[in-house]
Amino acid sequence: MSDNNAATDEATAPGLGLIDIDKIDTDAILGLITVHGVKILTAVAIFVIGKWVVKRIVNLLKKTMGRANVDPTLIGFLGNILFGVGVAFVVIAALAQMGIETTSLAAVIGAAGLAVGLALQGSLANFASGVLIILFRPFKAGDYVEIAGNGGTVEDISIFTTQLTTPDNKYMVIPNGNITSDTIINYSAKPNRRLDLVIGVAYDADLNKTQELLKKIIAEEPRILAEPAPRVEVLELGASSVDFAFRPWVNTAEFWDVRFDILKKIKIELDNAGIGIPFPQRDIHLFFDDAEGLAKGLASTGKKKDT
Repeated sequence: MSDNNAATDEATAPGLGLIDIDKIDTDAILGLITVHGVKILTAVAIFVIGKWVVKRIVNLLKKTMGRANVDPTLIGFLGNILFGVGVAFVVIAALAQMGIETTSLAAVIGAAGLAVGLALQGSLANFASGVLIILFRPFKAGDYVEIAGNGGTVEDISIFTTQLTTPDNKYMVIPNGNITSDTIINYSAKPNRRLDLVIGVAYDADLNKTQELLKKIIAEEPRILAEPAPRVEVLELGASSVDFAFRPWVNTAEFWDVRFDILKKIKIELDNAGIGIPFPQRDIHLFFDDAEGLAKGLASTGKKKDT
């Protein structure tokens, strides 16, 4: 008996790392488990319900933007961004419910975001410009534009770049940041365009006859629009010609076809009417003080002095 008692005392002696079962407070342990279990279950509920709510809100915003005719690319991208931000807030709320300090976590996330932003500032600038292009739509796919000093037909507009096809069939990718920082010229934005031509005729030409002939050419071209009304007026008295402003309006899609055809017809009609189209000329006057100099001058021009 004494040996058994000694063994029991040794097993329960303090400082030996063994647990005295009789001294365990089971109620406290159960209470602790209950409290933390409730917190964990609440955190899980916050995460599941919060994620569901965020998804519903994002889908509602997507539908609203779709009804507002916002570009599908922007809808999808903004939807993903909003969903990610919403889920991040839900996760932080769930962690806070479990008693985890989230202030420092938020600071770390903010510092990481700042570092990433500084490292990717060029890409972020292109991204911001892409959002502005898609949102305000200064041009769309299929338009002929002049952007960042380059002209071509828009093939695609993405978040970071815009793709063009040039008239000679070259594929061009332009960063969106370069586009919004420069002038944008959209030749396809309006249904009609004015054809601006300057027609020069000789100074000895009959101006009224020339003006009527140019108006007749406009009247005979069916692709020229009646409204806005075309104009043919004397524009300038140039160095070697009288210049007419030839300004009819055409459909944008037919602009180049009309321009090519009308220039050819103007030349043919002016030639048939005997109206000259001058080119730059220069008269040279030679002055000589003696007969010998005159003879040399005539010899240089290929002429002989009359005897």
